[in-house]
Amino acid sequence: MRLEAVKPYQTTRDVLNSRVPLKRRLLDILACPIDKHYPLELLVFEEKDEITEGLLLCPECNRWYPISDEIPQMLPDDLREAKEDLAWLERWKTRVPERVLTQGKPFRLA
Repeated sequence: MRLEAVKPYQTTRDVLNSRVPLKRRLLDILACPIDKHYPLELLVFEEKDEITEGLLLCPECNRWYPISDEIPQMLPDDLREAKEDLAWLERWKTRVPERVLTQGKPFRLA
């Protein structure tokens, strides 16, 4: 029997950004990575077999996490990319609640 080495993830970002499609039943186990609040609010913008585009919102700390291409992007603030998050907010601003656009963390449009 031959054992193969397992490649470690390159960064914490890779681990946290692993591609796990968001099924509604997974919402039962998701909590805000910052304050651990549970449950998160879900806004679905597009849905097929999975939630393809949407938003997870922590009502406790007002942090928002985009769901893009079926993947919830639940990274801590220091690992998030402002340019990507702001572009995502701009794309969906007509569907995103006003409180996220003006008061959301870590980034907002207003």
